[in-house]
Amino acid sequence: MSDLVIRSLTSPSFLISILVAVAVFATLMTALPALGGDSLKTRMKAVALEREQLRSKQRSLMSANADRRRKGLREDESERLRGFVDRLDLRRALADESTMQKLRHAGFRGRNPLTTFLFARATLPFAGLALAAAYLFVLGGMPDKPPLVRGFVCILAGYAGFYLPVLYVSNRASKRKQSIQIAWPDALDLMLICVESGMSIEAAFRKVADEIGTQSVDLAEELVLTNAELSFLQERRQAYENFAERTGLESVKSISQALIQAERYGTPIAQALRVLAQESREMRMNEAEKKAAALPPKLTVPMILFFLPVLFAVILGPAGIQVSQNGIFPAH
Repeated sequence: MSDLVIRSLTSPSFLISILVAVAVFATLMTALPALGGDSLKTRMKAVALEREQLRSKQRSLMSANADRRRKGLREDESERLRGFVDRLDLRRALADESTMQKLRHAGFRGRNPLTTFLFARATLPFAGLALAAAYLFVLGGMPDKPPLVRGFVCILAGYAGFYLPVLYVSNRASKRKQSIQIAWPDALDLMLICVESGMSIEAAFRKVADEIGTQSVDLAEELVLTNAELSFLQERRQAYENFAERTGLESVKSISQALIQAERYGTPIAQALRVLAQESREMRMNEAEKKAAALPPKLTVPMILFFLPVLFAVILGPAGIQVSQNGIFPAH
């Protein structure tokens, strides 16, 4: 019996079956963790994706709440400023059509910029007067001057505070006009290319605004606003007129009139755009030539004050040193 068991255990068929069973078991034990790992990775990826979605929703909700709070604060501030301006009736006293036009030329549109402008003109004189009085009479500024002179300086500070918003708006309007004027001929060339390629005027405005933004942000903003007005205004003529009025440039008024005529009579605008682009380019060149021609008279006084004394010192300096050392006539 024992010999039979030993022969069965040591037979080649039994050993082969044992080895096959061990190999199958090892294969299963090796493959199961891999399959389980893929499932776990998929589940973890799904959980991570869901977590990111929840986070994005939470961030968007928090951002919307923050924007709402900021908007509410801005609206409250604008309402307070508007109430202050309405109580004092500053629009009738300090604002007229030219004021509104200057604000539009400077890029300020709507009611809030006008309210802020009027509030600044009403409060800055008192602020300048108070600061000047505190510096001169409390901190002891200009102690060698009589009180009458210091009081006059305080009045000048208040007067400067009254006209400071006007100067700021005028300076910003001039810079904005200059930026638009410099980029306008290139914008007309791009618009001409877009129109001749078959684009509509709205698509041309949109394309030119995208391309000209690197050269003039103000012009790109005006083109985008004009494109929006062309979409929702009842009369397209009003959009072109608003465009010319906001910029305040004669070249823009010319192209607006050409577009209005093209809308009214159905005439092609490619030729008008080509002529106006050439005129704008020549105008820009004439402005550069005027500045170059005005440069020599402007350099006369700085050359007399700074260049000629240095030149005389370089030329006459060695002779003066020799005269001071050896006398007027050198000894032989």
